[in-house]
Parts: sequence; structure tokens; C-alpha cells
Amino acid sequence: MLPVMNDTPFRIEQAESGVAHLQLCRPERLNTFDPAFFPALRDAVGELNAAGRTRALVISSSGRHFSAGMALEVFASGLAMLDTSTARARLAFQDSLRQLMRCFDVLEEARFPVIAAVQGGCIGGALDLAAACDIRVCAADAFFTVQEIHIGMAADLGVLQRLPKIVPAGVAREMAYTGDRLDAGRALAVGLVNAVLPDATALLAHALALAERIAAKSPLAVAGSKQALQYAADHSTAEALQQMTLLQSAIFDIDEMRTAIAAWQDKRAASFAPLQAVPPA
Repeated sequence: MLPVMNDTPFRIEQAESGVAHLQLCRPERLNTFDPAFFPALRDAVGELNAAGRTRALVISSSGRHFSAGMALEVFASGLAMLDTSTARARLAFQDSLRQLMRCFDVLEEARFPVIAAVQGGCIGGALDLAAACDIRVCAADAFFTVQEIHIGMAADLGVLQRLPKIVPAGVAREMAYTGDRLDAGRALAVGLVNAVLPDATALLAHALALAERIAAKSPLAVAGSKQALQYAADHSTAEALQQMTLLQSAIFDIDEMRTAIAAWQDKRAASFAPLQAVPPA
């Protein structure tokens, strides 16, 4: 079992509009992750998803840096999951690692879009997290780095798998092999981020405003769009189009469309019902 933290690694606020804001809140530790951070994030996002009220999620941080990734002391802590000394230990290692991976998978699997708002360093495991989000925006002082290569390991929580689908393959490989920093300007140029804002205050305002624009749309249509985009990323066009026929037949709602069309024509905000809550298993 992973140890339980004595303090909270993040705080969550939920607006009436359906926008949720998860803010990393350990700036004195550069918002680094310890093992208990992962299930805490997984469970928090899972609860937001199950409740059905969240229409967009912003992940930001407090302090100078978004996050310095996994705390280095974790690797020297003697955690049982890091043992690879025997065949049985290596088999257990694989299962433990997959459990950690799933803690970022929930960002992709959530029914709502997730926006990462990055200031300062997005380092190591933090880039794994950001890569699992739908959209990334950053402050002018932001930089992104695959830090793991500097400490003699391959990044293993999803960045090597997701980054080549976000930026050109050569850029992803250069980052993975060198650990060089990608600054905000180049991150925008290669498509890692959608916008660069002058400072952390403007960054958060931009991210929340973007989330509000998403939350104003039909949550059913947004959830369907996310599911289609996620599927298309790993399948051929023909397969994705076939999936779209099934998906659209499941989510097509003429009443929802009437509501959206009337609001659009009248230039007013529409009122949509939240997604249905998912009962616990």
C-alpha cells in the first residue's frame, strides 16, 4: 500500500457554472509528488467525474513552479515498489507502476476536458500529468523538461507515449533524450501549449475563462467530443468514423440541440442539465 500523506497536496473548488479548479498547494516543496499524491489525484478526479456536475477542470499550482515532479527522496526511501531484485519483485513492480500510470489516465478518461495552467517549471512527473490533460496553457516564465533522463531513468508515467501525439516526434525525442528545457515560446511554437500569458495571475484568469467557455456548452456534446478525439488519437480514421456512428447514436439529443440553437440565436447563455451521476460500483 502507498503511504498516506499527513497534509493535503491540493485544494479543489467547484463553481456553480460547473468549472472545477484543482490547485497544487505545496509551494514550499515545489509542489513535488510523493507516492500518496497519485491516488489522491485519481480519487479526486474520479469523484468529480462520478458526480456529473463538473463540465471543465483547471489544474494549476501555487508558488513559483507548477511542479518539480516526483520528489527525489522517494527514490532513496526504500519503497517496496521500487524493488527489482528478483523475478517476483519485478512482477510486482510492473503492477505497482501500472497503478501509478492509471492515476494520470483518469484525466484522459474523465467526461470533462482538463486544462493545465503551468507557471515556472513543469518538470519530470509534472509533464506526465500535463501531457494527460486536454489543453495546456502557460505563463511566460514556464518551461517543460523530461527530467527523468538526468537521473538515469526513462520517464515512465505516460509522457513518452503522449508527447509524440502533441508535438512533432523529433521534438519529443529531443526532450526525452537530452532533458533540455523547452521554454514557453518554443512550447507555443511546437503546439505543446495553446497560449502564453505574461504572468501567473493572467494565466489562471485565462485558464478559468477558457474553462467557463467550455462549461457553457452542452456537457453531453463536450463529453462526446472528448471521447471521439481520444479514440481517434489511437485508431485509424476508418475505425474512428465507425466509433463515431455508435457514439453519436448514443448521445444524439434533439432537445439538447433545440436548447443550444435557441440560446445561440438569441445570443444568450443556454441552461443545460448536468451529466448523470455515475453510481458507485
